[in-house]
Amino acid sequence: MNAFDCRVTVLVDNSAEDGLATEHGLSLWIETGDMRILFDTGQGMALEHNVDALGIDLRDADALVLSHGHYDHTGDVARVLGMCPQIHVYCHPDVMLERYSVRDGAATSIGMPKRSMAAMETLPSERLHWVQQPIMLSDSIGLTGPIPREAEYEDTGGPFFLDSDGQRPDPIEDDIALWIRRDESLFVCVGCAHAGIVNTVSYIERLNPSFRIRTILGGLHLVNATSHRLQETADALRRTDAEVIVPIHCTGEAGTVALQATLGDRAVIGAAGMTWRC
Repeated sequence: MNAFDCRVTVLVDNSAEDGLATEHGLSLWIETGDMRILFDTGQGMALEHNVDALGIDLRDADALVLSHGHYDHTGDVARVLGMCPQIHVYCHPDVMLERYSVRDGAATSIGMPKRSMAAMETLPSERLHWVQQPIMLSDSIGLTGPIPREAEYEDTGGPFFLDSDGQRPDPIEDDIALWIRRDESLFVCVGCAHAGIVNTVSYIERLNPSFRIRTILGGLHLVNATSHRLQETADALRRTDAEVIVPIHCTGEAGTVALQATLGDRAVIGAAGMTWRC
């Protein structure tokens, strides 16, 4: 791969191409000329099988980026760190908070699994990077840090709390996104976009004023969205310069349908095993 090549492969998703495993989770493999990044790990039940099937060696990874601290994005952290002794990890400090989904008084733990937390805690400090503001991992790859919440119709996307009693709402401040610069365009990767995909896109555009967003890939967490939010989101994305928007993982059927109805061929359904060039 030369210095100008770049491709992003979906390793883990709720859907998959033939021969690959599925789970409710997300993981992406990002390759540029100067860096290889694992973006999230999924729950841990599909990643190993899928990378073997796709011929990807995670030991080549320079960095592990965690988009946020939910179990379906951090479940295989321990195995990844164990097989990649030199890897650097980038995430927000809140990534290891205890977290819950509380519905009808019943709480479900949805935070980073304990085995993943234990592995994170053994990392040497020089290889654990807390992302609390926008940073560049290379000349072409950047991370947002916390994303400003500005669109009034966007929220975290679910009944998320920091306590099992449902008294302390979880703003999911650790939600971060990644962008890749290529020529004058941007390829944007999101985990669940708990900060809101419109907020995320707007922030990345402000951070990269001389670039235009060409591709958006990842979970948009519209699975619980109202019809009002779905339409506002689809309209906002239609007004961007994005040529391809790939909703996967937690976007939900209604969210995907709304995007297709408004964006037409610009909305492309993704699945584990699919690769896009930057």
